[in-house]
Amino acid sequence: MVYVGIPKGQADQEEEVLKTIQDGDSDELTIKRFTESREKPGALWHIYAAKDTEKIREFLKKVAEEQGQENPVDHDPIHDQSWYLDRALRKRLHQEYGVQGWAIVQFLGDVVFIPAGAPHQVHNLYSCIKVAEDFVSPEHVKHCFWLTQEFRYLSHTHTNHEDKLQVKNVIYHAVKDAVGILRANESSLSRP
Repeated sequence: MVYVGIPKGQADQEEEVLKTIQDGDSDELTIKRFTESREKPGALWHIYAAKDTEKIREFLKKVAEEQGQENPVDHDPIHDQSWYLDRALRKRLHQEYGVQGWAIVQFLGDVVFIPAGAPHQVHNLYSCIKVAEDFVSPEHVKHCFWLTQEFRYLSHTHTNHEDKLQVKNVIYHAVKDAVGILRANESSLSRP
């Protein structure tokens, strides 16, 4: 978080932000950080475990059906980002599916890492600028490749339809570099 713009002369907005942080299931230390320091909170994140993705998807489809919304085959309630899980929906998700996420308030200067495939949502508390960088760690290549395959089933007009991470290229270049290093050191590796 590189910038948080707090409007001057709107004291009631600070109370509203505090209520949002509290309703967002933030822990007491985070609430204390906001109320007792001069730090600027920019965003409230809810991050869920990647293993819970299918349960969340099923839950969102169920809620959409209850509200009379369509669930087209080539759309995905998570990738479409058409839902924000407010306190009531988060509570229901936990009660019906046993899924609970983590609430993180991102203050000015904070970094938030989101594991590969972890469903998440963000609520901006003030005007803010966040710098995002996608990366593929060796531990998550398999999951990133799976996500790429999942994106292929979205509609052709969907913003996530293409492989933005270029996972196949990452794998190719990682293997190519590893083989190159092994070949360059082949003579030293064969000595007893």
